[in-house]
Amino acid sequence: MRQYLLSIYQPDGDPPPPEFLEPVMRNLEALNAEIREAGAWMFAGGLFPPSTATVLKFTDEEVLMTDGPFVEGKEHLGGFTIIQAPDLDAALDWGRKYARVLAPLSIEVRPMEHGSCG
Repeated sequence: MRQYLLSIYQPDGDPPPPEFLEPVMRNLEALNAEIREAGAWMFAGGLFPPSTATVLKFTDEEVLMTDGPFVEGKEHLGGFTIIQAPDLDAALDWGRKYARVLAPLSIEVRPMEHGSCG
């Protein structure tokens, strides 16, 4: 089975009000339970806002450190889920379910490389 990264992109700015966010989070937990029951669940996590990021870059024999996101944009990576699926079509099916639950947020599905970092 291959592993896939499902990235959740969200707009910059304040989070939606609780009356909007609470049902979305309930539906998301139900979807996560479905993924666990299907044996596809690997790992997931939400991220703090981009303002909490620290960027490290090696240049001219030293590591430079800057606060904030690497790129400025109207959206940022807000969270992710790593799943395992037999093929891209199956991973895209899970991605579609996330897109429905988290609408209007965008979901990116990307296969993970194996053996390149470990």
